[in-house]
Amino acid sequence: MRVLLIICLLLWLPLPALARIAGPLEVTGTAAPRDLPGIRKSGELRVLVNQSRNSSGEVKGQSIGVEYQRLRAVEQYLNRNARDGRNLRLKLIPKAKDQLLAALQRGEGDLVAPGELLSSKGGNVLASEAIRRDVPVVIVARQGNRRYQRLEQLAGRSLSLPVGSVAKEALHDINRRLAARKLPPIVVEWVDPTLAVEDVLEMVQAGIFDFTAVELHIAERWAKVMPKLRVDRHLVLDDQGVMRWYMRRDAPMLSASVDRFLQGYRVPDDQDAAFQRVYRRLYKVHSPMGRTERQRLERVRPVLQRYAEQHDFDWLALAALAFKESTLNPAARGSSGATGLMQITPAAARSVGVSDISRVENNVQASAKYLAKIRRGFFNSPRLNERERMAFVLAGYNLGPQRVQSLRAEARRRGLNPDQWFFQVERVAMEELGMGVVSYVNAVNKYYLAYARERYSLEPAEKVSVRK
Repeated sequence: MRVLLIICLLLWLPLPALARIAGPLEVTGTAAPRDLPGIRKSGELRVLVNQSRNSSGEVKGQSIGVEYQRLRAVEQYLNRNARDGRNLRLKLIPKAKDQLLAALQRGEGDLVAPGELLSSKGGNVLASEAIRRDVPVVIVARQGNRRYQRLEQLAGRSLSLPVGSVAKEALHDINRRLAARKLPPIVVEWVDPTLAVEDVLEMVQAGIFDFTAVELHIAERWAKVMPKLRVDRHLVLDDQGVMRWYMRRDAPMLSASVDRFLQGYRVPDDQDAAFQRVYRRLYKVHSPMGRTERQRLERVRPVLQRYAEQHDFDWLALAALAFKESTLNPAARGSSGATGLMQITPAAARSVGVSDISRVENNVQASAKYLAKIRRGFFNSPRLNERERMAFVLAGYNLGPQRVQSLRAEARRRGLNPDQWFFQVERVAMEELGMGVVSYVNAVNKYYLAYARERYSLEPAEKVSVRK
């Protein structure tokens, strides 16, 4: 009955809402609670981690997430203090930030390590000792943009926030004060669930979003690899936040052990060394909505729309791919013979019966047919929602679809969701292959979201009327 109810509710959702679900819904029952003796007996401490790359992530053997070293240290601590000599190993379970505590209460994990501020009001949840106190949540903008001196000056402006951001609570109070002064509220734009905090920061750096709000230490960490970010430390939404880990109330022995560990733990001086080395040159998304970029898009829009419609793609998805591949330059030349607007190779074009890809028309036709071939042959399962399906198709376009299928198989073996690219299968890609294909899919996704925000200004009037 529970599954049937969820399906019925989904059928009542409008199509845009369905498209925004980040991954297939999984209906999970409640598991029996476990305290430290049961955990030791199983040999596994299940840690629910925020799927953000800021919080948890490993790139080709290098730990990048802020929680990794602390979690490895608690693993060693628990093993040193094991009376029966049995060693525990960590099992990391990535979840969306706003799903972590619910998963804990269902018994899907023993410990939540979010790596960010997390609201934990109510429920069967016990907070650990403080990891970090009095955490400021501050405004972040792009270097060179107008600088505001007071929060009141943001009245009527839009603040782009990732799902689960604690800035929501602080904004309620700020907007009440603005209303008392007869000023418009600060408007929250909740971004697509495929975007974590670091993705939103990158889009602010690119000028796609104007502002976001984030914990000061997270903003400063990412500013080391995103030099165009401006951290407005004087624009503080809230400074009372406390970062903690979380356990169930019926696990008091685990809670006591975790608290003893945290009281004695000190962050290594070189914690961010690998983070800066790996990410320094990776976050390079720039806005596709500048004047020159929009002019280029308008010139190729008819051909993108024609072949997107023929092969059942959103034309803005093809536009995003073209912007990533060539910045919409039909004369672009790449490696391995890749050419033109879509940077497709002659061999790939021949495989779908298209020649002379130096012509824009043929170049786009070949790319759309090749993408459709990948989708039809490898990612046509009804288990995939359309956003995830497109992510897998893009990964196949970049890496080869067979290779992507092997990543999905490995994700399934690890207990990750093989039907979700973002934050699930991409974790395997990061660990085994590095950031190449992950950055590629993320960039195209961000360009698509940037275009989709401006859809009605990018499509001719007759197209808009059809969509209504």
